[in-house]
Amino acid sequence: MNDTLFALSTPPGRSGIAVIRATGPLCGPVCASLAGMLPKPRQAKLAHLCFAGDSLDHALVLWFPAPASFTGEDMFELHLHGGRAVIDGVSKALLAQGLYPAGPGDFTKRAFQNGKLDLTQAEALADLIDAETSFQRRQALRQEGGALSRRVETWRGCLVSALARQEALIDFADDELPEGLSGHISQEVVGLIGDITPYLEDRRCGERLREGLVVVILGAPNAGKSSLMNALAGREVAIVSEHAGTTRDVLEVHLDLGGYPVTILDTAGLREASEGVEAEGIRRALARAETADLKLVLFDAQIWPRRDPASQALLNERSIAVVSRADLALDSSDDDILRISVRTGRGLPELLTAIEQRLAMMVAGGETALITRARHRLALQETVEALERFAGAVTFDLAAEELRIAARALGRIAGKVSVEELLDQIFSEFCIGK
Repeated sequence: MNDTLFALSTPPGRSGIAVIRATGPLCGPVCASLAGMLPKPRQAKLAHLCFAGDSLDHALVLWFPAPASFTGEDMFELHLHGGRAVIDGVSKALLAQGLYPAGPGDFTKRAFQNGKLDLTQAEALADLIDAETSFQRRQALRQEGGALSRRVETWRGCLVSALARQEALIDFADDELPEGLSGHISQEVVGLIGDITPYLEDRRCGERLREGLVVVILGAPNAGKSSLMNALAGREVAIVSEHAGTTRDVLEVHLDLGGYPVTILDTAGLREASEGVEAEGIRRALARAETADLKLVLFDAQIWPRRDPASQALLNERSIAVVSRADLALDSSDDDILRISVRTGRGLPELLTAIEQRLAMMVAGGETALITRARHRLALQETVEALERFAGAVTFDLAAEELRIAARALGRIAGKVSVEELLDQIFSEFCIGK
């Protein structure tokens, strides 16, 4: 915490603008040394950067004195021309004056340690940087604004209050305490369980939206899986061939479908395979089918309505049945199954709509979900379990201990307890300079 750190906060390489930021106690004198002055706080100032008689760049300089900065420490930013020689020259000048290169997440970690934000907000910043779709962006912004923090702090405040009164039952057992105190505490605990439980029964919609959904394309060899993959991706991702068994491994592509982050998987054709590599590809295809959020099961229109048993066995509530290559067969009115033709484009808009509707049902409310990470869910589960054990505690001491366990579990969410190992894990996800 006593070191002064700096980092290139924009992507490395040639660019129009590059931003170097620094945080720590040496920021004031180092910034004044490079720019010849300290600008007014939070006002950009054009300056000629020099060090040891060497002209480095004409740059915009911003000065953020503590505590009114992102990290809560003295900070400055240098908005440079984005050439490699400029960045290298300024970096060497900072190193020569005692600054150290920052690691991933160091700036945000210092902001947390200085009380500028809590753990859930720090995680939300990482999610905002990684957001690839509009729904992910909105979810991250809501968390960064403190949606989870405020709710958890309210619950934790109730727990601390209940624990204080429970401790009074232990310490002042022989004194006159308010009548019915134990019963009031029990009622509050029941109310807390009732408040928290609905958030644990949200079908993991927040985590699904943050992590992305998986859609796997399945079917017999030559059913048109790779062609559909390419059509959904809008580019040539998979090799298309008339020879069965061309796709041996699981291919994937990441897409934004209607604002939902989706990974589309193309898999090996399902059949009895005598050759080892193809058999392994089929095994992997079936394994991905087990864990996928949605399955697109393709049937070839040329043999429809006959269905291959392996594909038929995959149909359930998590699947959409699709007849492919519909341009090569006569229309049939004896079923209402979705028919597509990648060659003519027939049915593809309807298929996309069907996929988006299914995904929307899976992550309904994901933008406003309270739980967005597995560790949030685990902590809330531990809280509820401790509160449920409180009801069965046979002594005041045991009841108080269950309340302490519940309070500690809630505290871990926002970082209100000692969580050094957890901090290292969380902030290692950040990019350098953030």
